[in-house]
Amino acid sequence: MGNADTITVEVAYALPEQQWLLELQVPEGTTARQAVESSGLLEACPELDLDNSRLGIFGKVTKPDQVLRARDRVEVYRPLIADPKEVRRLRAKEGKRMKKGGGDLEPEASSDPTV
Repeated sequence: MGNADTITVEVAYALPEQQWLLELQVPEGTTARQAVESSGLLEACPELDLDNSRLGIFGKVTKPDQVLRARDRVEVYRPLIADPKEVRRLRAKEGKRMKKGGGDLEPEASSDPTV
């Protein structure tokens, strides 16, 4: 198995205003990180810091040194802007309740049956 054997993989990255889905040929044995590095994505997105970003394959977080298989899609995940646990803690401190879906609940109906 030499470097002459290549596989096709995809590298995906999304910003709120733009998305990339890049198909590339890489040598067998290429890792997830190597695929991102060779995709041109780091040049297109200079703010992207691979050392502080997580990688995944088809929605499942993976290690950067994971060896890819043919047709794998490597996804680059941006760091969260806010820690969800901290957001919930702050909302609770403010006395706000959340409904499923994350929005505020409507004010509770009065328990007075004459209303």
